[in-house]
Amino acid sequence: MEEKLLDEIPSLDLADFRSGDPERKARFVQQLGEAYQNIGFVALKNHGLTDEQTQALYADVKSFFSLPDDVKQQYEKPELAGQRGYVSKGKEHAKGRNTGDLKEFYHVGQEVEDATDPIGKEYPDNIWPSEVEGFHKSTFTTYRTLEAAGKDVLRAIALYLKLPETYFDDKVRNGNSILRPIHYFPIEDPDAVPADAVRAAEHGDINLITLLMGASADGLQVKRRDDQWIPITALPDQIVVNVGDMLQRLTNGVLKSTIHRVVNPAREKMNSSRFSVPFFMHPRSEMSLAALDSCVTPENPKKEADITAGEFLNERLIELGLKKK
Repeated sequence: MEEKLLDEIPSLDLADFRSGDPERKARFVQQLGEAYQNIGFVALKNHGLTDEQTQALYADVKSFFSLPDDVKQQYEKPELAGQRGYVSKGKEHAKGRNTGDLKEFYHVGQEVEDATDPIGKEYPDNIWPSEVEGFHKSTFTTYRTLEAAGKDVLRAIALYLKLPETYFDDKVRNGNSILRPIHYFPIEDPDAVPADAVRAAEHGDINLITLLMGASADGLQVKRRDDQWIPITALPDQIVVNVGDMLQRLTNGVLKSTIHRVVNPAREKMNSSRFSVPFFMHPRSEMSLAALDSCVTPENPKKEADITAGEFLNERLIELGLKKK
């Protein structure tokens, strides 16, 4: 593959993969794989979310975050390490930092409908705010839609890696995925926050892939291989889909989990809100993240020790300040 520095992330159409046309499908697989080897990000349209679903989701998310802090905090359960419900302002920080990010968020997790699958016992119940009537429906409809899109992206990745197309299917079935509506809250007095505080400090995502709604607003940046930061913008009908650390580890660094951040707006605009909704696609906890044999070569020797997805997630939650050792 030709190594080139991109000034913007590639735009792809999931309808090509889902079309049934072998040529369109093969082209999508190749373009996705090349983007993930190079910059780790793509913008994706025809992901399955309708305008109506998106509008309902944002209306409910904005309604929740506009509630008083003491009402929102009723839905915060520290004993769950932030895995369900509300996480209040400044609680999470990037790995290697102590300053909290300028955001608050809400976590909606997997609901296991197959009573015969023992994984259901691993997951806490979702927490639904009674003050916002549509919140349950709109967030969970989004969860299932992005989960389905994510499964197809993983199928394309499997084909690019010369694995069976369904390689990831059983590993993400009832996986530990999280939908996270985020509110980057207004800062009325910029001098009152720590000088190094940002909306989201530079980080890599933990999971296999992330499917992000809301990247059409300014602020999201990705760090290129030459250490240049480039802005990520998606059209309103696109989501951004990027490689996470679990997939980078599984592929021994062949696919790139690229460092990214959300920078603060200009000082005069810090008193405005920004919303985004990432879907963090996780596998089942027992999935091995040991490097794939095909990704270990004399030129690319094995980089990381074997670990399961569950062990890796636990390590990172401690590093992010959401879980105690």
